[in-house]
Amino acid sequence: MSVSVARVPTASASRYLQQLAKHWSHKMTVAFTAEEATIDFPNGARLVMRADIDTLDVALTVPEGEDVANMRGVVERHLDRFAFREAPLTFDWK
Repeated sequence: MSVSVARVPTASASRYLQQLAKHWSHKMTVAFTAEEATIDFPNGARLVMRADIDTLDVALTVPEGEDVANMRGVVERHLDRFAFREAPLTFDWK
């Protein structure tokens, strides 16, 4: 398993977290509140998000053999779509 984490600066973290969780709930297993979300992808990857006042913390776990860069890109593109007023968001993946 590969774990990537990023702290994304935004004052709208809760809104973006909830929008993304609702968007993906039609295709994936999703559990969320206004402050936290867990999204399980069909390929075994898992996205965990936590909203704070001025940041969205993102943790992406990707199974061995899956394309980590591609999964990071999927998360970034979807969040940027909801954050169109301030996109592109800054992801400092580690």
